Amino acid sequence: MIQRKIYLAFFLVLALTGLATAQQQPCTAKLADLPQAPELRGFHLGMTPEQVKARVPQVVFQRPDDLGLAKTSINPGFDPKIDKVSFSDVRTVSLDFLDGRVTQLWIGFEDSFKWKTVDEFVKGISQAFAVPGDWTTKGRGRLLQCADFALTVTPVANAPSLRIVDSAAEELLARRRQAKADAAEAAEAGGDDESVVGDSKSKTYYPADCELLKNVSEKNRVKFNSSADAEKAGYKRVKDCQ
Repeated sequence: MIQRKIYLAFFLVLALTGLATAQQQPCTAKLADLPQAPELRGFHLGMTPEQVKARVPQVVFQRPDDLGLAKTSINPGFDPKIDKVSFSDVRTVSLDFLDGRVTQLWIGFEDSFKWKTVDEFVKGISQAFAVPGDWTTKGRGRLLQCADFALTVTPVANAPSLRIVDSAAEELLARRRQAKADAAEAAEAGGDDESVVGDSKSKTYYPADCELLKNVSEKNRVKFNSSADAEKAGYKRVKDCQ
């Protein structure tokens, strides 16, 4: 009898372990695999400004900053020229561009949207994207980290919102911010003879004494403490100034 109980306990542990593993199934989906779900209203990561303009001709773009980042928002309810039919139940669409590509997409829905709660939205968008439904809790919302992107569902103004982020682009942006902070710190400390200057528009960098640097607009110049810092931020050395 004791031996039988031991066997039953052993198999129960195995069953619970298997259940926990199934419930914690990681998301291995990639951006390239995401379908064009109608809930995205024709937007997707990787779009160019020209493609966004073709989708919404009224959109206005910011000038990219010295990190290559630009942002814009589309508010169908406030612009009478925007086709309201294709933006049914949508309050706001926000887009982040890095180096001329959409790397972050946020859509805020009205309270009339078909999925009323965060749980309903998570269930629906998981099916639409064919991703696991076991999202982790993040504040009042939910987060799902996949192979090269992250999904976040958060309640805003009594309705769900969806954010899709390109993970690699976020890491690149973080490196550029750190490189800029390091360069500023080095400049404040007096800098060194190895400092280089980057061109935020072309994402290239020049030695401080390079003659070609005179062709780079002051507003596009980014100082780095070294070529290593510049390359860490995604910049490439100009070939004519080796």
